[in-house]
Amino acid sequence: MKDSVLTFSIALDENKMPETISWRSSDGKAPEQGIQQAKALNISVWDGQEQGTMKIGLWTKDMPVDQMKRFYVDTIGAIADSLMQATDDAAMGGKIHALCGQLLAHINGETPLTTDQ
Repeated sequence: MKDSVLTFSIALDENKMPETISWRSSDGKAPEQGIQQAKALNISVWDGQEQGTMKIGLWTKDMPVDQMKRFYVDTIGAIADSLMQATDDAAMGGKIHALCGQLLAHINGETPLTTDQ
């Protein structure tokens, strides 16, 4: 069995707000791929014993709002892909992807969102 380690490093300002987020993987192929910079991260861990999710969401204070919105829509879409792969539930994955389409249309200014959508 092979282990893979992901390492995240968060530099905080004096108010404990993230200034920089960096990460690296032990599976990096070349030294130049070592430490990577990020503007945001979102980690979810399922605790089967407690039947609940631990969530960590961090973003740097200089991340633009439009990028933040796209980051979350992209994350939701990736969750749909993982869900379909893990459960073979295409209907549920399709609904989530449809929501992503609606959110992207809103972000792009094509359609307004209402609370009843």
